[in-house]
Amino acid sequence: MALSFLLIGQAFAQNKKSNSKKMETTEHYTFKLSDKVTRKAVTFKNRYGITLSGDLYLPKNTGNEKLAALAISGPFGAVKEQSSGLYANQMAERGFAVIAFDPSYTGESGGEPRDIASPDINTEDFSAAVDFLGLQNNVDRNKIGIIGICGFATFALNATIADKRVKAVATTSAYDISRVNAKGYYDKMTQEERTKAFETMSLQRWIDAENGKPEYPTSHLPEKLNGDEPQFVKDYFDYYKTPRGYHKRSLNSNKGWTKTNSLSFANSVMLSYIKEISPRPMLLIAGENAHSKYMSEDIYKVASEPKELMIIPNAVHVDLYDKVDVIPFEKLDNFFRINLK
Repeated sequence: MALSFLLIGQAFAQNKKSNSKKMETTEHYTFKLSDKVTRKAVTFKNRYGITLSGDLYLPKNTGNEKLAALAISGPFGAVKEQSSGLYANQMAERGFAVIAFDPSYTGESGGEPRDIASPDINTEDFSAAVDFLGLQNNVDRNKIGIIGICGFATFALNATIADKRVKAVATTSAYDISRVNAKGYYDKMTQEERTKAFETMSLQRWIDAENGKPEYPTSHLPEKLNGDEPQFVKDYFDYYKTPRGYHKRSLNSNKGWTKTNSLSFANSVMLSYIKEISPRPMLLIAGENAHSKYMSEDIYKVASEPKELMIIPNAVHVDLYDKVDVIPFEKLDNFFRINLK
């Protein structure tokens, strides 16, 4: 597969007009709210002054009890009405106060221009969510953890390194965004390919500067599968491009990220200080058949104890987005109950 700094699937996407409007008719969540949980729209600001939009999930009938809390975001290019909200719903049902939030520049959160990501700012988004949780009267600010899904596992781990208020961190289908952008899959990008990618994005900056706005690729994920795409593209399509997981504000369901979005990720190394999460515990969960499994395995090898790697038999990357019979929520429940104390 030809590697580039554009996100997954772009090399296989077809230059066709989107037909996704068929699924844009109503505002929706991709999962059903538990009857044991309440959901409330909230906003909070990060350290850069960007207003973030989130949903606060709370278990019903907890009285005046101070709750352990979780901040959740991801996948990379998704919105809070998708996987992160589903996780929040499940964990609130188990007794946690949980916020699922849209990262800066995406979804309903603020920030201009739109549809970009930042190693620093998106790491800060998690700490800002911790700020918010710690100010809630029904939250024990000494019992806060975070969950990062897919690409936002990188930011969850990165935030935990520096933010010592985070007592435990878990990831599912982890994606090391900076690594894959800088080196390609399995670090197979050549220096020539890396140089070419930077040259392309550098020249794109002239175009964006002249137009006064960023330009997008002609396509992100294909609007229709030919059948000869790699399996992981088919898996992403099955989630993001069908009623299973489609959302009109999700970048992965629609036009994707800007053409220059990868610049900062390709030029920075996240997780350099992963050992400094210790002595706080880390749980890494990945599918046995996930194309991304090696990233969780490599993070596990480098991290210090206490750490745990859990491989879900037969699961692919996107199974851990929304399949509640596959995602080990009881394991997540036990992990945070034991470690948020």
